[in-house]
Amino acid sequence: MQAPDVSVVVPVYNTMPYLRACLASLLGQSIGHRRMEIVAVDDGSTDGGGRLLDQLAARHPDTLRVVHQANSGGPATPCNRGLDLATGRYVFFVGSDDLLGAQALERLVDAADRWGSDVVLGRAVGVNSRHMFQEIFAETRADVDLFDSALPWALANIKLFRRELVERHRLRFHEDMPVLSDQPFTLEACYRARRISVLADYDYYHAVRRLDARNITYRSRVEQRLRCVELLVDRVAELIPAGKQREAVLRRHFGLEVAHLVADDFLRLDRPVQEEVYAVVRRLVERHLTEDLRDQLGIETRLRLAAVGAGLDDLLAVIGQDAERGVPPTVLAGDRWYAGYPVSGRPAWTDVTGDRADWLARLDAVTVTWQGARSLTITARSPHPTLGRTVGGPVRLRAGEVEGATLDITTDERGSLVRVRFRVDDLLAASAASGQRHPLRTVVDGPVGSGTAPLRAPALPAARPRIRRHGARLYGVTTGRDARTGQLVVAVAPVTAARLAARLRRRGR
Repeated sequence: MQAPDVSVVVPVYNTMPYLRACLASLLGQSIGHRRMEIVAVDDGSTDGGGRLLDQLAARHPDTLRVVHQANSGGPATPCNRGLDLATGRYVFFVGSDDLLGAQALERLVDAADRWGSDVVLGRAVGVNSRHMFQEIFAETRADVDLFDSALPWALANIKLFRRELVERHRLRFHEDMPVLSDQPFTLEACYRARRISVLADYDYYHAVRRLDARNITYRSRVEQRLRCVELLVDRVAELIPAGKQREAVLRRHFGLEVAHLVADDFLRLDRPVQEEVYAVVRRLVERHLTEDLRDQLGIETRLRLAAVGAGLDDLLAVIGQDAERGVPPTVLAGDRWYAGYPVSGRPAWTDVTGDRADWLARLDAVTVTWQGARSLTITARSPHPTLGRTVGGPVRLRAGEVEGATLDITTDERGSLVRVRFRVDDLLAASAASGQRHPLRTVVDGPVGSGTAPLRAPALPAARPRIRRHGARLYGVTTGRDARTGQLVVAVAPVTAARLAARLRRRGR
């Protein structure tokens, strides 16, 4: 019997009713049942998902294979079990609460065969406002370099892998990582691959943010995530020799996973947990954060990781200033610029002279004013009373990829105020049909260079949604502060019965 073209591995644990839609999207693939196999590994589900798998396997015995096992605590073990059973020329991993576009597997396999690719990425989009990095999907490319592209920001395992590559290097998921285990696997596959390709012509993968917010990524505990982040960074260093290539990958991990460990919600941890997190972050900084790598990070991450060297209390002071009081004034000493954080000792690590453009881009949103449901005006404050003259041009705000119209910059005794207007129709047009979050950033250009920084909202309350029609559907548009990062976000979400029910359940709890 001829081997299938592709084996789809589905780790399953308590994802009903999303699992039903996931399996329907797989069984309906245009590639046809003869060219594919589905290997579903039930990792001890208790919600009836195992029974559904058995029922569908009885209807599709030549396509769907089901394995049941005791719960392992994460997706790594069921993914490895699926790999051991896979027989296809290629393998593709699907989260059991996610969906594939109807033509996804056929298009992916055809591209891999046409180009001789070992790894193929198909455009992944978020559902229910789940954020997915999109830079890597800017265009279709037959050949993408791991170290000279946005690929390090897209290390989820939702890709087509040539199974011969996987078996030749005996690539498997690290079972000591309850979360993030797909990243070392994907990274090594891309590192070993002869060719990596990207398809940006179709929505191949639909990553669903469950309305009960129970995806393992969203509910992982601090201690669990802490251990996995340290393993993740250390394994990059084990795989890739020191130098520019390693830094190209670690830029993502320090800019995202490590940065999240010292995000605003660090303040809400108990002191013993803060000390544990701090110790791990300090070890990672001392082992792996080179000067060149530090200079590639966002300004908030640079400042916080620099504060790690000064001590836990100084780190808490920096985070507390950003999260609770807003951007501090600039302290000038000769030709040096210092961030005026209230810390102990000599604050040499607050020197932002080399980052003046990014520092000037640090603003705090103070008001959001709606004009009906057609537009919203965001007013943001800078501690620099000469912001307009220092920058030499309009200060711009971007909500995701949507740029607002700068109305004016005015000054008062506390600094400068910037007003920027966004058309709601522009935000809707830039959103997926299933909704999208648009984080706000400030962009400046002027004599001190080009800079950017997240737009924070330390004291701005969440607003009630405004309803707006786009096409045939109604959407709710609202602004709010991301609890982890403190960044102002414009969220667009379709008005559906499921969302209304989920909101009522949360209010009831």
